[in-house]
Amino acid sequence: MAGDTTYTVEPPAAVHIHTVIFLHGRDSSSKEFADEFFESEASQPTDQPRTLRDLFPSVRWVFPSAPILQSKRFGTDMSQWFDMWSVENPAERPELQRPGLERSVEQILSIIKEQELLVPRERIFLGGISQGFATAIATFFTDTREGFAGLIGLCSWMPVTFRNADYQSFGTSENPQNSPDNAQQRPPAVVESNRKTPIFLGHSADDDVVPIANGRELRDIVQSRRFQVEWREYEDGGHWINEPQGIDDIAHFMNSLMVNKRPESLED
Repeated sequence: MAGDTTYTVEPPAAVHIHTVIFLHGRDSSSKEFADEFFESEASQPTDQPRTLRDLFPSVRWVFPSAPILQSKRFGTDMSQWFDMWSVENPAERPELQRPGLERSVEQILSIIKEQELLVPRERIFLGGISQGFATAIATFFTDTREGFAGLIGLCSWMPVTFRNADYQSFGTSENPQNSPDNAQQRPPAVVESNRKTPIFLGHSADDDVVPIANGRELRDIVQSRRFQVEWREYEDGGHWINEPQGIDDIAHFMNSLMVNKRPESLED
């Protein structure tokens, strides 16, 4: 069952400095996505392998798997972080989305806590593609205690529950800490450490699965909440990563945030 596994790619270097937790899209799996993800290459260096794994030898890559849930629309079981009626119109049939999204957010929060045993959250990137990033950003807005090194979102949208600023009731059915009775104990919707988390969003104009208008709306919502957003729009790439420019942009984004963040034990 897809949700029972997390596929991890250990850093080839001797030292583990950063971690990337990356969520696959709907009807995929952790290893299937990771294998395809690491086939995409940057433009440089031309004389050697240049996938993101090659470019970041001190990064541990963690690929969670979505659970198998019944699709109400298609009448079959499939790998998905939450059920939904339409990716073209994510606001349609919102009642289908919340139960699965709450459980998936809890799953990702648990994985984040596990990874924090190895590196602090300030050296963890959280990302995803399509429904994977919709789940990742829901996780980001659910747990506001501290920020990440950065968020990386591809071909995605803002979950309907999080489109409005008032989403504090999210998770109450699964997490008593988010219940109205504990409102005074909960952190504010966005704390400053969270707001300092940079966000990279990439989307191709020819994406025939998730319209680029959904990605633009995601960008606008996040920017309206005063987050630093790096938006990249590509002419082609479909429902995937533009290559090589998209890989170049992700690599530049990650590199810019890794500067001066080596562990003290590795400093001279």
